[in-house]
Amino acid sequence: MNRLEKDLDHIFALVGNLWEDLRGKRLFITGGTGFFGSWFLESLVWANDRLELGVSATVLTRNPDSFKKKMPHLAGHPVIKFHTGDVRDFDFPEGQFTHIFHAATTSAVATFNNLEGHLVKFDTIVGGTRHVLDFALKCHAKKFFLISTGAVYGKQPPEIPRMSEDYCGTLDYFNPNFAVGGGKRVAEFLCAHYSSKYGIETKIARCFSFLGPYLPLDIHYAVGNFIRDALGGGPIQINGDGTQCRSYLYTADLMIWLWTILFKGESCRAYNVGSDKEITIAELANLVARSVQLPVEVKIARAPSPGMPPERYVPSVDRAKKELGLLETIDLEEAIKRTMAFNSNRD
Repeated sequence: MNRLEKDLDHIFALVGNLWEDLRGKRLFITGGTGFFGSWFLESLVWANDRLELGVSATVLTRNPDSFKKKMPHLAGHPVIKFHTGDVRDFDFPEGQFTHIFHAATTSAVATFNNLEGHLVKFDTIVGGTRHVLDFALKCHAKKFFLISTGAVYGKQPPEIPRMSEDYCGTLDYFNPNFAVGGGKRVAEFLCAHYSSKYGIETKIARCFSFLGPYLPLDIHYAVGNFIRDALGGGPIQINGDGTQCRSYLYTADLMIWLWTILFKGESCRAYNVGSDKEITIAELANLVARSVQLPVEVKIARAPSPGMPPERYVPSVDRAKKELGLLETIDLEEAIKRTMAFNSNRD
């Protein structure tokens, strides 16, 4: 059994009898070809094959052929079908769907390469969410799952060590980077409105930072860049001063949390998803460096500015722990080792 299969077995075991909620169900998935979506499909197929759930999943994508090349084992699975279109204006497929998993945004690669502007990001999130909600009405979906983001809180104040779901945030509406955080805030409002007016059971996950197999190593994810650099023999390059605080949840735990929120979470109640165990970027780089056999140098671009509080992006996950019994089962050091092993063994 390879590393990915062990992770999928871990997800399968900890979600447990909640999988029965999917027996005989029909899912519609947006963002299914991205980092989250790939894991969502992997774990769905894994559970279906072991429990003979009889589930089916239709994946919205602008480019089915690209996904088929990237993940042929999923693209060729009988559970998965493709529906070609853009999340903002796709033609509604026929028939009823019971569950909708909505994770679509502009692609991370396009964002990194500045191929899509801020207005496109905002319209994809807001217009796309409304279009998918309209589809949910037409197809009589019972559950709608919005993958939101910790960016809805805006910049984390230094006096708040961990942002809770009750924190109203500090979004700067005049900053072009408002597009993602602000767009997801509006998407959450749309979900609440459709739930109140039409009775759709809506689940919301505000996701923070993650690592694991399928995480891109060559765009704007610091931990992915560090792993890439370490696997290449170094040095690991930190472009800032290394004082920023982040936290990381392994993708197997991410999927356990998301599936549990879908099955057990309260409707129209947001849940932070991530780790509450903070680490500075410099500490993270050194932890990655220690995870390879040969010595790897860590380079920091500049010294910290005296008196400047570190930038933070760390959630409080007390709500998920207390209400849903969720835990972080794989620590950061182990998560790094598993991610590195996966990438070391790829063709």
